[in-house]
Amino acid sequence: MRVTTLGCNGCITGNLRTTCYLVDDDILIDAGTGAGDLSLQQAIAINTVFLTHAHLDHCGMLPMLADAAGNFHDTPLTVYALPEAISAIRRNILNGEIWPDYTALPTPERPYIRFQPIAPGETVELNGRKFTALPARHAVPCVGYRLDSGAASLVYSGDTTFCEDFWQALNRIANLKYLLIENTFLNANAAGAARSGHMTANLLAQGLRLLQRPVELFIVHMEAGREEDSMREILRAVEEFKPAPLLRGWVFEF
Repeated sequence: MRVTTLGCNGCITGNLRTTCYLVDDDILIDAGTGAGDLSLQQAIAINTVFLTHAHLDHCGMLPMLADAAGNFHDTPLTVYALPEAISAIRRNILNGEIWPDYTALPTPERPYIRFQPIAPGETVELNGRKFTALPARHAVPCVGYRLDSGAASLVYSGDTTFCEDFWQALNRIANLKYLLIENTFLNANAAGAARSGHMTANLLAQGLRLLQRPVELFIVHMEAGREEDSMREILRAVEEFKPAPLLRGWVFEF
C-alpha cells in the first residue's frame, strides 16, 4: 500500500491543508482541504472514502469531490463513516441548502454518493487491503483507522483525546509499523483539550506508556502557529519514540 499525505494539519493557512490521505490511487482517508489538490483525473479515480468524523476539516471537501467527479462515475462514491457522522453530514451539508443531496442526485437510482455505516472493530477489505475502524474519543463520534497491507499496518488516530481502548487495539496489531496521531493542544491548554476531545503531549505520553509494540511515530493536527512549541513538548514527553511532525507530501509505502 502507498499512502500519500495530502493534508495533515488543523488549518488551511499558507501551505497547510486539513486532513486527507490518498491510499494508492483510489481511496481517501478523510476528505479535508488536502483533497482539493487532486487533479480532476485523480479525483475521478477515487471510488471510496473512509471518514473519521463529521467535522469540516475532515469531510468538507467530500461534497465538492462528488460534484467534480460524479458525472464521470458509473457507480456512486462509497463513503464509510459512523452512523452519527452520516446523519450529521446529511442533515447539515447535503441538505439541499448548503449543498445538493448527492445521496439522491442526479437520480435516486444513480446518486453521486452512497454512504456505508461502519462501526469500531469492523474491517472492510478492498482488493486485498484491509481497513479497520478503531475506537477514539472526540467531541463528536469519531474513529481512527488501521490500514493493513498484509506486510505491515499504518494507524491513523483520527481526532481523539486519551482513549485506552485505542491503545489496547494497537497492542493487538502484530504488524504495526506506523502511527499517525493527533496532538492538537499544548499542555497548558489541558482544559481545552478535555472539552474538545483532543490530545496534548502529556496525554500522548500516557497513551504511549500503554503501547507494547515498537512503532514509527508521526504527529499530525497540531494547533496552527504553535507547531514548534508542540513538538518541543512532545519530544520532552516521549523522546524515546523519536516522534516526527508529519508534513504534507510525505509518502508511506508498506
